[in-house]
Amino acid sequence: MVFLTRILFRAPTARKRGFVDKLRVYVRGGSGGMGLPKYNGRGGDGGHVIFVAKEDMTLKQVIDSTPNKRFIAGIGANASRRAIQGDKGHNLTVEVPTGITLLTDTKQVIATLNQPGDQATVAKGGAGGAHWSDFHPKKGQIRSVTLELKLISDIGLVGFPNAGKSTLLKAVSSADPKIADYPFTTMRPQIGIIQYQDLRRVSLADLPGLIEGAHHNAGMGHHFLRHVERTKLLLFMVDVHGFILSMKHPHRTAFQTVALLMKELELYKTDLVDKPAVLAINKMDIEGAGDKAKELLDKLDNFEDAVMELPKDMRPRRQVQFDDIFQISAKEKQGLDKMKGKIREILDEKLEEEQKEEKQQRIRRLQKEASFGRTVEKTVDIV
Repeated sequence: MVFLTRILFRAPTARKRGFVDKLRVYVRGGSGGMGLPKYNGRGGDGGHVIFVAKEDMTLKQVIDSTPNKRFIAGIGANASRRAIQGDKGHNLTVEVPTGITLLTDTKQVIATLNQPGDQATVAKGGAGGAHWSDFHPKKGQIRSVTLELKLISDIGLVGFPNAGKSTLLKAVSSADPKIADYPFTTMRPQIGIIQYQDLRRVSLADLPGLIEGAHHNAGMGHHFLRHVERTKLLLFMVDVHGFILSMKHPHRTAFQTVALLMKELELYKTDLVDKPAVLAINKMDIEGAGDKAKELLDKLDNFEDAVMELPKDMRPRRQVQFDDIFQISAKEKQGLDKMKGKIREILDEKLEEEQKEEKQQRIRRLQKEASFGRTVEKTVDIV
């Protein structure tokens, strides 16, 4: 029985989750072709390795299509008496999921592919041999590239394991996540769709549960936090009765849970604390929940004083400002309609702000182009 308990509480590896959100591959541009000194012939350039974003694609499909994870473009043709200019090597186009960030081994960002059709050259082909290189070709670019997937959804559920996130997702959407009364029920991200009466659709991501130390990649660690970055709204979810990971860990009250969630986000990436957020106090159907909820709300109202009662390593430097706080029971579907309404309101306001910003950017771009055109006309007149 002890052995079984350890299995249940152990954070699963990426392979066991069956969900791949990080992949390291080998890429090599094609080498150029040999030049031909006798006829001053030039070899063809090597082909490039190009990654192109495709909708409804997964990293697992990338692995399945190329198990050795090696992507090599075509080599350029040698110059010859019949073809003084050698043909260019074939480009290798690799389809990857949208939401991918491409990184070098030194963590430099090569490109981010968010929209279908976005593309990036990850390994350039070598130049063909010509007179300036003594007719010797260049090798293609060789490097390892890491593909990091960050799910793009409207709402990201933030909570420790067993807070009720999977139950909530099932209650408000058509998703059917696994639900059980032990931590780490969510082995891989689940995305559900909330559909409103006017057919407005909002995506909600139930991500693998955080634990203390997630910013150091403990437990699900970065597998969770990486996906939080792309969400428009954070939905914090806590068990009103608190949380305990295992018998070896201390029990955390609901307020301590909220503070720790804030701290984990803050330590992973500071600007996550500034995202729009709401708080759902879950499991209000259980006896004694009312008193526990009042205690939590009182501490949140007096956050600066209440947080000083916590050990230093549990105190967040900055407080997440919740747009609203809801008392719900995901299991009994209590309080969900009000919460869904507020979420819709926040997302619609954010969408309106984004549309205004895009409009202003277009206006500024047109004004800049018009100003450049007038400058060119004046220059021509002076000449």
